[in-house]
Amino acid sequence: MTIATRLLTVLPAPDRERLMELAREVSFEQDTRIFEEGGTADRFWVLRSGSVSLDITVPGRRPVTVATLGPGDLLGWSWLFAPHRWDFGAEAFSPVRAYEFDGAAVRELCEREPALGLRVVRAITEILAHRLQATRTKLLDQYAARRATSS
Repeated sequence: MTIATRLLTVLPAPDRERLMELAREVSFEQDTRIFEEGGTADRFWVLRSGSVSLDITVPGRRPVTVATLGPGDLLGWSWLFAPHRWDFGAEAFSPVRAYEFDGAAVRELCEREPALGLRVVRAITEILAHRLQATRTKLLDQYAARRATSS
């Protein structure tokens, strides 16, 4: 199990059930742009099938893919933190099925039930830390490769 799959698996069954009461099933066709970097982050998804690429804008270049997410992975965490703007862009790399959650409704649930909220925030924080490290590594690798070809 990767850290990214832990949002639903780490929660105790009653918490998971409470969270899933807020979910709805959605799907995205291949090549669908799910959200854009800098856009309003008002929801998140847990992928059921398919894959999604996360990308970031690099000035003077095409967007750089920094991660590819698959079944069980959390897509989107910017809904949790003000100013609620996407830090990355996301595109369906293949047909995707997912559970979609309304960010405001989940934040409200977490405030009403602080113990559940703490467990959700801890799980998402672990995912965030893992993603940022992976993004950093990917960008350093690209920088090193670019520097090697220009020498």
